[in-house]
Amino acid sequence: VCIHRVRSCSNIRFIKSKHVCVLDKSALKFSHQQRLFRTSAVSCGQIVQFKLSDIGEGITEVTVKEWYIKEGDSVSQFDSICEVQSDKASVTITSRYDGVIRKLHYSIDDIAFVGKPLVDIEIDASKGVASEEDVVETPPMSHDEHTHQEIKGHKTLATPAVRRLAMENNIKLSEVVGTGKDNRILKEDILNYLAKQTGAILPPSPKAEIIPPLPKSETLPAAPKDKARKIPLPVSRPIVFSGKDKTEPVTGFQKAMVKTMSAALKIPHFGYCDEIDLTQLVQLREELKPLAEIRGVKLSFMPFFIKAASLGLLQYPILNASLDENCQNVTYKASHNIGVAMDTGQGLIVPNVKNVQVCSVFEIAAELNRLQSLGSAGQLGTSDLTGGTFTLSNIGTIGGTYAKPVILPPEVAIGALGKIQVLPRFNGKGEVFQAQIMNVSWSADHRIIDGATMARFSNLWKSYLENPASMLLDLK
Repeated sequence: VCIHRVRSCSNIRFIKSKHVCVLDKSALKFSHQQRLFRTSAVSCGQIVQFKLSDIGEGITEVTVKEWYIKEGDSVSQFDSICEVQSDKASVTITSRYDGVIRKLHYSIDDIAFVGKPLVDIEIDASKGVASEEDVVETPPMSHDEHTHQEIKGHKTLATPAVRRLAMENNIKLSEVVGTGKDNRILKEDILNYLAKQTGAILPPSPKAEIIPPLPKSETLPAAPKDKARKIPLPVSRPIVFSGKDKTEPVTGFQKAMVKTMSAALKIPHFGYCDEIDLTQLVQLREELKPLAEIRGVKLSFMPFFIKAASLGLLQYPILNASLDENCQNVTYKASHNIGVAMDTGQGLIVPNVKNVQVCSVFEIAAELNRLQSLGSAGQLGTSDLTGGTFTLSNIGTIGGTYAKPVILPPEVAIGALGKIQVLPRFNGKGEVFQAQIMNVSWSADHRIIDGATMARFSNLWKSYLENPASMLLDLK
């Protein structure tokens, strides 16, 4: 019997579990003539402070809205770390390293600053990917605790919603094959992966290809004509009377609105209002609405308003222009990036539909559906919120009729759409009939746009909407 006396070790493994071991404060005794223990290899890693990089647009601080990882999680390059929100858009921050998250420097709703540490990531020191100034410490770590994703450096492209779905189901994105553009992982890919793991049968994706209209024999259920009048209900929020004043900082989209509206005060506005008879357009939409739903798109009136505005801008390009700060040059924009003001829980946001001049009404509707979904979830990107050249604001969804919209610099014109009302009007024979009337309020930059130009544009836009078939002559 050989008795070995050793000092205490932080990590001891026994080769043969059948041998009896007696441990006291001073020694380790083994009933075997060989040394029956060994220490595992200890790998030293570098702790790198992953700093929040410049995300552009002159942004210096952001609000942390959601963490996709927690301390102790393993991450690979391009994996999402967190979602932050600036005063312009929501941005998903991705990892630059393969490693293990050791520290989160911020909590939810904290303000993070550009250039300051966001998380601490422990990386493999042998790779030498971090500069010396980024390394803060090199603690020892057991090899058994160091578990990375199986596919190193695999670039996983996915939206925050898809990543959240994967996290809820404990799925590693590196194990999912993406079928989207550039191997982007879609929601359907996550669901299909789950089906393979659980054996479940999933319904087909709601995003289907274009389906031809149904035969006349297969009639679609008609929408009820007599709809109950909607009564506005108060917002159900708990009312708390604390008896004390409360001060909150101006952050997020509200901060952006303060900055934008302050700049808009420098623009001399002038207004122009008119009413539009949408009787024919209401009928056309009712006919096309079921067909759009078959294609998986919700068709509202806004796509028609946007397309008609684009056709009008082709005739009056000055309304799709911008004026420089010194008022010396006018830039006529080639693209019709028409913004749509949206009221969300985070405040007023104005995403825009890009290149409307080459889009069909159906394509505009599909893009609006996407923007509205992202806007409701607070996940609109910078590209969706920037680059607008003309704006429409639909106040009618809330119930207003007239407004005085404020121009969004550097744009030079904006329109506010009221609610559609059933009002009595006279036809060409002097007979009274029920008309679907909507009011529109325009604001324009009077430095480069005169009242006559605004009126002519409005009349052309009005003619397209009052006679929807006329748009076919100018559609491209």
